[in-house]
Amino acid sequence: MVDMPDLLVQTVWEGFVAGVLYSLIALGFVLIFKASGVFNFAQGIMVVFAALSLVGFYEFLTLTLGMPAGFVAAIVAMAGAIGIMFVLAVAVERIVLRPLVNQPDIIMLMATVGLTYFLIGFGEYIFGGSPKVMITSQLGLPTGSTMLDFAGGRVNIQHLDLAAAIIAAVMIAVLGFFFQYTRIGRALRAVADSHKAALSVGISLNQIWVIVWFTAGIVALLTGIMWGARSDVSFALEIIALKALPVLIVGGFTSIPGAIVGGLIIGVGEKIGEFYWGPLLGGGIESWLAYIIALMFLMFRPQGLFGDKIIERI
Repeated sequence: MVDMPDLLVQTVWEGFVAGVLYSLIALGFVLIFKASGVFNFAQGIMVVFAALSLVGFYEFLTLTLGMPAGFVAAIVAMAGAIGIMFVLAVAVERIVLRPLVNQPDIIMLMATVGLTYFLIGFGEYIFGGSPKVMITSQLGLPTGSTMLDFAGGRVNIQHLDLAAAIIAAVMIAVLGFFFQYTRIGRALRAVADSHKAALSVGISLNQIWVIVWFTAGIVALLTGIMWGARSDVSFALEIIALKALPVLIVGGFTSIPGAIVGGLIIGVGEKIGEFYWGPLLGGGIESWLAYIIALMFLMFRPQGLFGDKIIERI
């Protein structure tokens, strides 16, 4: 690290970008958990489903309807994908959440597991199982890279990574402001504190759940675009989305700032571990180091860095 600081900066930068994207995924989990107290196991497949909806809409518009390929078609496809995520949010509230109100948390969790496999099967039926190419240039996302001189070496900054970090940071800031200072945000916090108390003051749980699941769907769409632009859009992205689990454990299941900080810790930590310690341990550290970090937090600080410490008195 001392002898080659440019490599350290390069590694930290790549970890920072990955951490911001992990934070986006974790943010979707946090929003739903705060509103319903249920861990949404389907958030990972929602990332894949939203990205496939975007690419599928674009292909339908350009190949089937004959719309000229380019930015306009991409924006129309984006609107269509957002519409699909809204329909999904309404369907989940009507079909899954409403009938299971006041049921044990394990039942709600298993319902999201069932939703996961439904979306996998439905997605493969509609879009097929082969990987698809994200419409990166059509959406106006930058390509290429810039080499920066640093400490006698060079640091490679991918333009797409820089755009992903900026867009994700703006998205997180907007959502944080929205849920902290708006009327809907205050209603969400009331629902998170107590469903019965929220109902007693006229807050509709059904509307809040639709809003939160729709917001989580938009976050999933943005995450799918960013991850899909870095690779292909396929169901393998669901595995990447599971990295949100250690992020949530580190940051706390109920904290938006915790999702951000936890994502950065996991992203930077696994990149540094893979680059500097991977050769000593045979490689592959990036696939399991995040879960080791999460295990350490479970042992010494199970509520996470920013999570609420629950005390039950008997």
